[in-house]
Parts: sequence; C-alpha cells; structure tokens
Amino acid sequence: MSFGGPIFVVLVIAITMTAWVVTTAIRARHGYPLTDDWGNPVHPTKSAETEKLAAENQQLKATVERLEDRLKVLERIATDPTKRLSDEIDGLR
Repeated sequence: MSFGGPIFVVLVIAITMTAWVVTTAIRARHGYPLTDDWGNPVHPTKSAETEKLAAENQQLKATVERLEDRLKVLERIATDPTKRLSDEIDGLR
C-alpha cells in the first residue's frame, strides 16, 4: 500500500480537521477563550441573555457595596467604646 497518492492528502486533512474540532471543544468546555486560525481571540456577539446577565451582575455588585458599607458601620458600633458612641448619638439629636 503506497501513501503517495491523493488518499494520503485527504487522510492528513481529515486528521488535522478532527484534531482542530476536538481541541476547540475541549477549550470551550473548560472555559478557555476561543481563538481563530491565527490565535486571535474570538469575541462572541452579545445576546439578550448576556446583556441581561451583565445588568444583573451590576445590580448585585451595587447591592454588595451597600451591604459592605452598612457592615463597616455596624462593626464600628460594635467595637467603639460606649462613651464615645453615646456622645456621637447625643450629638446627632
């Protein structure tokens, strides 16, 4: 059997394309950014679901920031001496 003909060329192309498909599937499954044939990152188009998730993410970040601020105040109240805390409360009245 001779590998000098067009069958060999088709076989090499088929093996190369199969390896490329498998590699891309593995990268996508494990969260690696997809790239084009020259290694440049491929940016998927934004769908409505992506934009919805981005908006929800911003809302959650704002909520966490507000909660962190409230927690700082509560920690300060819990750790400050009683005299100073009562003076600040009286000063607010």
